[in-house]
Amino acid sequence: MYSYAVVPFTQRAWHAGESCYEEREACNDFSIGIELEGTDDSAFEDSQYQNLAKLILSLEKTYTGISRKRITGHSDIAPGRKTDPGSGFDWGKLGSLLY
Repeated sequence: MYSYAVVPFTQRAWHAGESCYEEREACNDFSIGIELEGTDDSAFEDSQYQNLAKLILSLEKTYTGISRKRITGHSDIAPGRKTDPGSGFDWGKLGSLLY
């Protein structure tokens, strides 16, 4: 399993496009986008959840304002336009690795 940064966390990425989170538009301006290899309806691998949890825990320690309750999918911030991570993503499994 490979992981790499396409855009440094300190720079703006264009992962969300037209988007809105908690009534604030343009999520690219204030968020960090994390992409996982997969499809909307297939299960993700255990190693993906484990690596994602490690990354989230590291980001929480590094950046103030990042909290687990604010983690969301592209499908939530750009409904109708974005569908990921999709039904194949187990939010409960990720949550169990973060606590």
